[in-house]
Amino acid sequence: MLLQLKLRDFRCFESLACEFEPGLNFFVGPNAQGKTSLLEAACVALRLASPRSATLAPLARHGASAFSLRAQFDRTQLDFRWSSTEKTLALDTVVQTGTADYLRLAHLVYFGNADLDLVRGRGEVRRRYLDFLGVQLEPLYRHHLRAYDRALRSRNRLLKQAPVPRREVEAWTTPLVESGNVLTALRANLVRELAPHAAAAQRAIRTDSTGTREELTLSYQPAATDDFAAALATSAPQEQRLGQTVVGPHRDEVEIALDGRAAAEFGSEGQQRTLALALRLAQSHILTSARDCAPLLLLDDIFGELDPARRNALFRALPAGAQKLVTTTHLDWLDGPAPGPVWHLEQGSLRQA
Repeated sequence: MLLQLKLRDFRCFESLACEFEPGLNFFVGPNAQGKTSLLEAACVALRLASPRSATLAPLARHGASAFSLRAQFDRTQLDFRWSSTEKTLALDTVVQTGTADYLRLAHLVYFGNADLDLVRGRGEVRRRYLDFLGVQLEPLYRHHLRAYDRALRSRNRLLKQAPVPRREVEAWTTPLVESGNVLTALRANLVRELAPHAAAAQRAIRTDSTGTREELTLSYQPAATDDFAAALATSAPQEQRLGQTVVGPHRDEVEIALDGRAAAEFGSEGQQRTLALALRLAQSHILTSARDCAPLLLLDDIFGELDPARRNALFRALPAGAQKLVTTTHLDWLDGPAPGPVWHLEQGSLRQA
């Protein structure tokens, strides 16, 4: 359980400290006051990754060259400091030389309004969805994801040169293929594991009263053939013309369908929102099974966007034992008193109601 979080020079905050209780915790305030940044800070402090940004550089407060986060998670103090020149991790003040022990401590799921892009956005969003879950389940996932990204960047940089230095390109092709094959296998297994949980979650929270039965299906579509190396060789002329690697896991896709039809094209906004919630709930169920305890749930201003039936269905579907941090502009959507502590966030300061 996350007990305490301290921020310095993170996003809009010069400094902020807050404490959390088990179960539901509400953070209320107008827009643009830092509610989303507070949840983002919790995510970065525990997972060293942002749900909003592919890199950490934009997270430093304007005018600051670094940020620091301290989290008390169960009995362990986690410290993370980022600057443009170095990153420092510590557990109970002991500096870590690697990330394995640090990342082993906490697991979480982030729900946000931008989750609609999981259904109707670009493939990159769905790949990040898989990767964020995968690195929490399997240490090899993070290793091969980073190795693949490093080889891809290096290879693409060489492909932009004229003339293309083929020998140097081939030197990066070997690690690209090695990590790419592992990443493809891990992602394929992950989608197979997610699919039944997502379908069950979709059935639990859908609000159609007509009695029709919509079936959610997920399928993994790798961007390369079974022989990745051969696919790269075949695509060499196109690579040289475009100056980039055109096949591989960086172009993988996850197809989301309702009753066999593409949800992005044929689903209504209500159906798409339900599917996005189902995908996040599927992550929660898998992490709960893998770790024998519910993950921390970060829910960023989503309940006020849902109709009452879908809102209540989502509440019932959330893991009962999970700690939940909820941001919202108001609590009018609640049917009764807030079932947990309420904090008001405005102008960079927190006060408990």
